[in-house]
Amino acid sequence: MKTCAKSLATAVLAAAALAVPPAVAAVESEDPIKLTIHDWTGQYITTNIMGAVLEEMGYNVEYVQADYIAQFAGLEAGDLHVAMEMWETTGKDAMEASLATGKTVDLGETGMVAIEEWWYPMYMKEKCPGLPDWNALNECAEAFATPETHPKGRYLGGPVTWGGYDDERADALGLDYEVVHAGTDAALFAELESAMQREAPILLWIYTPHWAPIKYEGEWVDFPRYTDECYKDPSWGMNPDKAYDCGKPRGWIKKVGWKDGEAKWPKAYQAVRNFTISNQEMGEMVGQVDLDGRSVDEVVADWMTANKDRWMAWTM
Repeated sequence: MKTCAKSLATAVLAAAALAVPPAVAAVESEDPIKLTIHDWTGQYITTNIMGAVLEEMGYNVEYVQADYIAQFAGLEAGDLHVAMEMWETTGKDAMEASLATGKTVDLGETGMVAIEEWWYPMYMKEKCPGLPDWNALNECAEAFATPETHPKGRYLGGPVTWGGYDDERADALGLDYEVVHAGTDAALFAELESAMQREAPILLWIYTPHWAPIKYEGEWVDFPRYTDECYKDPSWGMNPDKAYDCGKPRGWIKKVGWKDGEAKWPKAYQAVRNFTISNQEMGEMVGQVDLDGRSVDEVVADWMTANKDRWMAWTM
């Protein structure tokens, strides 16, 4: 009987150990891991999912509001530790410059594929049938005009802090459009919602992963395809005197971190490297927040419950 009791006790202890993420008992430092927060819903979601996973592993987590591009100064200094979304479309130059300092580290792709470009709803194609070819934009500038910009067309860009070179693009390509920047992510998509309900003229910055290209039928403008030379060499492309005479790059969304943090919290950084999520599920979660009025905390909690085996595997 004693042997059986001992075996049973051993089995119970083993099961209990397996029920707890392995890093809980071996957190390398109790100092908080500072995750950067920016100004769009999807980034709040990815960052809070990662933060929740790290907390399940036993780490202390802080969320720090930071400018999307300017955050690299904090990451290089170690005042900030992990940024969950750097988009190749807008953040490639800043990230590459930071990595070149040797003070930050590429923590791998998120699994999401980024597109950020000028976008229009399909009802605008009836007024500008040459689209999506960018050359049609000037022919249809008045169709995209507002009373404030007429006779020029109006392009609604994202917040200035997002980068993206839209002002430079319009100038280099000779587009007869006024670039107006939305103050916030919410303002950008509130204007889209209003225009769609009225079938009003609109040309704006739309990105994916997001709910907008899932909910609404539309197209991205087909600009000359991006190359590194387009951004760095003015002689490249149709305008021999100016850079940015092409579309935005398309591709990865990566995680980046303070390099020394990998030695301080190696298991946490490995979990960040393991993080992966798809465009579809991210777009749906953003829609739950932006359209259905749910809180980020609620959406993240549901995702954590529904995907426990998945995120547990990141911690191994």
